[in-house]
Amino acid sequence: MLVKRVIPVVTLSDPDCAAALALALVRGGLPIAEITFRSDAAEQAIRTIASQTDVRVGAGTVIDSGLVDRAAAAGATFVVTPGFSASVVERCLEIGMPVIPGVGGATDIMSALSYGLTVLKLFPAESLGGPQTVMALSGPFPTVRFVPTGGVTAATAPGYLAIDSVAAVGGSWIIPPRAITGRRFEEVELLAAEAVAICAEDEP
Repeated sequence: MLVKRVIPVVTLSDPDCAAALALALVRGGLPIAEITFRSDAAEQAIRTIASQTDVRVGAGTVIDSGLVDRAAAAGATFVVTPGFSASVVERCLEIGMPVIPGVGGATDIMSALSYGLTVLKLFPAESLGGPQTVMALSGPFPTVRFVPTGGVTAATAPGYLAIDSVAAVGGSWIIPPRAITGRRFEEVELLAAEAVAICAEDEP
């Protein structure tokens, strides 16, 4: 699921551009997208991407179990949450939906581990202290792999990706609002390609 170690985080207000946006990510080398439930267009955008493209599409900002069912019905292949929710995690496990729950510290991590989950989204990563926080939490939780998200940029992503316990980063910088509103999908393609290059530079 963690393609090229970057997960583009996308908020769309117009589902009509979903397919073109997804194809731009593919051309840039990132055939994966997390569509956030921060707008009414999310469900249709997920459905469009799932049915019309080869992009692995997930649902983000899933804050209750009802959204899990809506995401699954729309064709989402994974769920990401901003914080730890037992009801969301339990529903995902019940229907076999891969889930990356959000955590903000040790208590959340321990809750996730109690459900057997070890790939966790650290959110909001930059506000929580960035790479130093990731390294601090990696000590007592050596089995956890983090997906830092929230404030991560092309400039700061390498610092996270250099940490052994970081599986990937989530980034909205790849999908700037100006590119969506202006239908400048070539800009998305370029930013996706740059993100892939960042990951390639980090690989041994």
